[in-house]
Amino acid sequence: MMKNKSHRRIVREKVLQILYAYEMNKESLQPLSLEILKDVTDETDKAFAEELIRRVLVNIVDLDERIIQRVTNWEMNRIALIDKILLRMGICELLFFPDIPPKVSINESIEIAKDFSTAGSAKFINGILDAVLAEEKNKGKLNKTGRGLVEESISSSRQ
Repeated sequence: MMKNKSHRRIVREKVLQILYAYEMNKESLQPLSLEILKDVTDETDKAFAEELIRRVLVNIVDLDERIIQRVTNWEMNRIALIDKILLRMGICELLFFPDIPPKVSINESIEIAKDFSTAGSAKFINGILDAVLAEEKNKGKLNKTGRGLVEESISSSRQ
């Protein structure tokens, strides 16, 4: 039995499909997005999808660079395309979506990997996203607001 998925999970899966098809065919992004997102009725969800797609594509060189820095004994071209796209999406959310808690971005990437990729993908993606998150925190560059910071403020007040 399939458990109910959140709207955002479904939207992220659609973004993955769009970016995957775009990567494979390099066809026009607009008709592809319109077709795959046609049943997303919530405007906030649709805006999130479009922004995530845009930010991944605009920042693809930087996102891939962050992945390359963390893959030991792997070359970038050996990473499964779905995993690469999920990593780009996850890193993108960590960097450019201040209202999404880091844990949510990482967990969503892992859960989608479990459904769409190989057995080892979830662990691999988790490791890289955790490393990116740790580096951003160490540099003091993690830009999270509102509930994105809830967990940080609770844990830091206990120290």
